[in-house]
Amino acid sequence: MVRKPGSMYRKVEGQPYCRREYMGGVPHSKIVQFNAGNLKMNFPLRLTLMVEEACQIRDSALEASRIAAVRLLEKELPNNFKLKMLKYPNNVLREHKMATGAGADRVSDGMRAAFGKPVSIAVRANINEKIIRLDIPTDKIELGKKALKKAASKLPSPCRIIAENLQKA
Repeated sequence: MVRKPGSMYRKVEGQPYCRREYMGGVPHSKIVQFNAGNLKMNFPLRLTLMVEEACQIRDSALEASRIAAVRLLEKELPNNFKLKMLKYPNNVLREHKMATGAGADRVSDGMRAAFGKPVSIAVRANINEKIIRLDIPTDKIELGKKALKKAASKLPSPCRIIAENLQKA
């Protein structure tokens, strides 16, 4: 069955559905790793990607944004950055699968038991919630902003980048 577009799941509606011990068949997270780069080094500058609207972000969108940022950073700054995904997708998205095509009216049960089956997982992000954190050297701020801008283009909400200096004054 074809995966439905992410715009169907963007709005935060109803209660979160996240108690996995009560459900079966929940797909695993598509996020391969939550930390990238040089994790042992301390960097003087921190850039943070924040969502400006409340939304649900699917795990595939989070993974796409992580890949977009890390690919640019590894090409320009090999092993001279630290990227961390701050949110874990734990909200299960359900879908009531309907039969389509010729003869579907005889196969489909309509709204009978329309609770839906688990199809994906997502992060429920509130307004101004931090999604990705990037630590880099101070002289590479433009590259860091460019990487986070690429990552933000993969997310369903408008995003903003905040810079903070981590050096002690």
